[in-house]
Amino acid sequence: MNLTLLHDLAFDIGIVIAVTVGWLIFVNGVLLNALYSLQLVLAWRALRRRRAARTPLSAWWRFSEQTVPISLLAPAYNEEATIVDSVRSMLALNYPFFEVVVINDGSRDGTLAALIEGFGLAPVKRAFQEHLAHKPIIATYGSARFPRLIVIDKPNGGKADALNAGIDVAGSPLVCAMDADSLLESDSLPRAVQPFIEDFDNVVACGGSIRVVNGSDVRHGRVTRIGMPHDLLSLFQIVEYLRAFLIGRLAWSEMGAMMLISGAFGIFKRQVMLEVGGYTLNTVGEDMEIIVKIHRHLAETGRHGEMRFVPEPVCWTEAPRTLKGLAGQRRRWQRGSLETFFRHRAIMGRGEYGLPGTVGYIHVLITDVIGPPLEALGYIFMPLLYVVGILNLDFFMAYLALTFVFGVGISVGSLALEEIEMRRYPKPSYLLVLMLAAILENFGYRQLNTLWRIQGWWQYVRGHTDWATAARVGFGTKPKRP
Repeated sequence: MNLTLLHDLAFDIGIVIAVTVGWLIFVNGVLLNALYSLQLVLAWRALRRRRAARTPLSAWWRFSEQTVPISLLAPAYNEEATIVDSVRSMLALNYPFFEVVVINDGSRDGTLAALIEGFGLAPVKRAFQEHLAHKPIIATYGSARFPRLIVIDKPNGGKADALNAGIDVAGSPLVCAMDADSLLESDSLPRAVQPFIEDFDNVVACGGSIRVVNGSDVRHGRVTRIGMPHDLLSLFQIVEYLRAFLIGRLAWSEMGAMMLISGAFGIFKRQVMLEVGGYTLNTVGEDMEIIVKIHRHLAETGRHGEMRFVPEPVCWTEAPRTLKGLAGQRRRWQRGSLETFFRHRAIMGRGEYGLPGTVGYIHVLITDVIGPPLEALGYIFMPLLYVVGILNLDFFMAYLALTFVFGVGISVGSLALEEIEMRRYPKPSYLLVLMLAAILENFGYRQLNTLWRIQGWWQYVRGHTDWATAARVGFGTKPKRP
């Protein structure tokens, strides 16, 4: 065979491979956008038929007499800037029977000292049994002025380790895992326990909405004014959180295949947490891993259990304000998703694990495992194929519409649901600002996220286990009013 024939054969093979990869990228995009559209419809339907209490007072009267005692678990590592406001927020919640368990996970700053000074803590004895694996508890602290507060001091072991210590010490049938740098609204707990009140025997876990506090006023652990941040990075994250919770989590809850309850605000039956052995240690994706772990445990023991998402209870969190902090967070989230996926890969596609093992796990495969590499490849590969003439203009324009126009549409849809059903933002101008952010995020920010996720993939392959925390400004910082 002469060189010309070899050259032509190689060229033909290259064309076939290029076109195949192009179609793979395009089909993956179609599947993802079809799924996002389905989620939008399911979320809208769920919000329309919900009988939610519209005000804090109505939530209190509706649910307070039927509530179940809860232990709030707040792991804290180097949270000196926000810890006192956060704990004040928890202690001021409208709920009949609850306790706040703060776990100081070997902080190197003044977290423990701030707690001792802010709440008049002193060493106390707390009777408990150690059921779960965690670093030894050095001391427990209590306060005569704040009898609902207990503070645990222990060596650093990571968030999963700290949560296990909190579950052991907790004295309530329900435990609420949250971040120490987050603020719950006063009526969050009465709203969040609604699934347990309605069906305590079957519901094993539920989660609420997480919203970005950047740009809002916070005083004494309460969001006193909902505002808009001035920086694009925070605005982009607000849109992301609305899309993820108001559409994604609510839709998956409707389908009975929710694969993630945010680590910033999730309520679980303590007994089920003990049965599964608590959180898996040395993991950076403990919030997703515990949900898959519970799904797997229920299926393998032949028990029925439901996980619900309730959109009304809101937990406010401070989002990263720098590219460096956000990059570290997104790389960690990607590593956590991959870690969980491969640890429990045996359940994927298997009918005995129900919808979580089939629909839910395949969705994780598409969005978190193969999604980032394919999206990154599409940004480079598809324009290149068009430039060299392999892709025609119609196909290339269809790809651009799929990538950008559809992304904007889903984001705008989440904002429409926010305005129609939730109405959290007090000014119409805020929604206009967020709509503009929903458009702009597709031109640079979305691509940055894909890059960070690819880096997270590479870190996972190399075995990175660092947490990569973002620096906190603190809730006491008052933003300028727009």
